[in-house]
Amino acid sequence: MDLGNLPFDLSDPVTLALAIGAALAVLIVILLILALRGVARSARAAEPLIYQMDQLGRAVDSLGRGQEQLTGGITSVSNAQAVGQTQVLQSMETRLAAVQQQMTDRLHDNAMKTARAMSDMQEQVNKQLLGGSEKTTKSLTELQARLATIDRAQENITKLSGDVLSLQDILSNKQTRGAFGEIQLNDIVSKALPKDSYSLQSTLSNGKRADCLIHLPNPPGPIVIDAKFPLEAYEALRAAKSEPEVRAATQAFRTSVRAHIKAISEKYILDGETADGALMFLPSEAVYAELHANFPEVVRDGFAARVWIVSPTTCMATLNTMRAILKDARMREQAGAIRSTLKLLHRDVELVVTRVQKLDTHFNQARADLDGIGTAAERAGKRAARLDNFDFEELTPEIEDASASVARLTRRD
Repeated sequence: MDLGNLPFDLSDPVTLALAIGAALAVLIVILLILALRGVARSARAAEPLIYQMDQLGRAVDSLGRGQEQLTGGITSVSNAQAVGQTQVLQSMETRLAAVQQQMTDRLHDNAMKTARAMSDMQEQVNKQLLGGSEKTTKSLTELQARLATIDRAQENITKLSGDVLSLQDILSNKQTRGAFGEIQLNDIVSKALPKDSYSLQSTLSNGKRADCLIHLPNPPGPIVIDAKFPLEAYEALRAAKSEPEVRAATQAFRTSVRAHIKAISEKYILDGETADGALMFLPSEAVYAELHANFPEVVRDGFAARVWIVSPTTCMATLNTMRAILKDARMREQAGAIRSTLKLLHRDVELVVTRVQKLDTHFNQARADLDGIGTAAERAGKRAARLDNFDFEELTPEIEDASASVARLTRRD
């Protein structure tokens, strides 16, 4: 290999070593150039950091100065707060003294008013005690009369206790038991409906006599209540002990009730004369409960025949509903009279309102007069208190004027 005019033999170790050394030298020069460039770039990159570090130092100095100023401001605020607290405490002490004086004056006035009120109250209590004594005497006299009445009632109860013992004998007879049911129905109906809205033992066009006929308006029309319920089958059912007796009594009770429902439907439901239904009255709640608990098919048969089974309790509820129907019908009949009465009532209410307004005006005037009397009495009390503390050496302007007027009157005489 020839380099310029000099021949080189790469197989020669010396030549090879020189070539390698030259290559290493070139490589080192290149590395140095690259390192110098990196140092220049690092210096340029470090310039902003150095600038920021300088700014940070200045900020730290400014913060130190601000902290010193803040410490001085806090000291000033603390001193001003101490002065303000002292002034507030002084102002509060002054106000508290004024409030205490006002409270003392008010307590004195309230004490005077309380004393007057207690005096009035004591007088009223004395009057009430006197009246209470008279009322007590009167009440004791009435109590004695009532005790005498209670003694007579006790005698009647003793007599009635003997009559109750015979009630079982009365109910054991079929006719008397039917009369008992009618009496119970009559008592319930008379309490629930006005007398002119029903009739007892009314005869229908078919010649049958209804225990009670409710005169309802059309529709539904008059409705019949039957009170002749057969209790023999129910009593047999209650008395049955063995299983065959219970089955036989159950069947007899079911048959008896269904026959009674059919009889009521045929006798008391008349087209064009009565309502399209009738009521079967049971004089015992126990029979009613037995039917609905153990004989629901019999109750359904009554619904199908348009015979509604009722007990004393449900009969009262049904009659109250009928009473509302009667009341509504009568109100429709009396609509004109009701409107006239309402007009008169409206006029009376207007008169009452006018008179109440006049009375309110009188009350307001009386209240104002009472307030004026209270103010005058309070002013008179204060003047009397000043007269109690009268001092000849220090005359008040009012007393000096009074003395001067008295002196002038004396010279004229």
